[in-house]
Amino acid sequence: MPKLTLISSPTCPFVQRAIIALAEKQQPFEVIYVDLVNKPDWFLALSPLGKVPVLKVERPGQADAVVFESSVIVEYIEETADGPKLHPADPLERAQHRAWMEFGSAVLGDLFKFLLTPDEAEAAKGRGALEDKLKRLEGVLGDGPFFGGASFSCVDAVFAPIFRQIDTLESIVPLGLTSQTPKVAEWRAALAARPSVIGAVPADFAEQFLTRLRGMGAPLLKVAA
Repeated sequence: MPKLTLISSPTCPFVQRAIIALAEKQQPFEVIYVDLVNKPDWFLALSPLGKVPVLKVERPGQADAVVFESSVIVEYIEETADGPKLHPADPLERAQHRAWMEFGSAVLGDLFKFLLTPDEAEAAKGRGALEDKLKRLEGVLGDGPFFGGASFSCVDAVFAPIFRQIDTLESIVPLGLTSQTPKVAEWRAALAARPSVIGAVPADFAEQFLTRLRGMGAPLLKVAA
């Protein structure tokens, strides 16, 4: 494997997907954090969309290559890195896992709508949409401990950062988001204990994440304060 450098933001859940996948593969890599409020010129020159994550792939004798968008980065890691496979071998099951990865992005969108919408009625709709998606997940989960059973997969890498955000929020606000979905709650706990998930963020992630939300005016955190 060439040298890999992941350009990141400390609280971005999309970056965490890539870090978790790299850790599961036991693939060496470096992380560089950037300030997304004051994006440096070198980062803007690398990132076509001005977003993280960006994976820089150093190739001896050739120009460095850049891969952007978290799902694309995770797929590249899966295809090129040694270590356990994070996608099922069966093509149909693999396609289904990729679909649930996209579902994870929708769950994340509902979570942020719930957190950041100032109107109480709209926030309640956001929570309802989030809980509906968690119930849909409850219906497809098996015996666990992970999404597809005993083996950790790319779907787990997508949902672990979402559950980390919920864990952080529920450390100060009793939301009970998975109280009605016991399989999801067990999955959430299993992911929180996974070494690759634990190591995917800085030690002060919770503080940084809550500070970010307060800066964005999250109504829930105003109530908690």
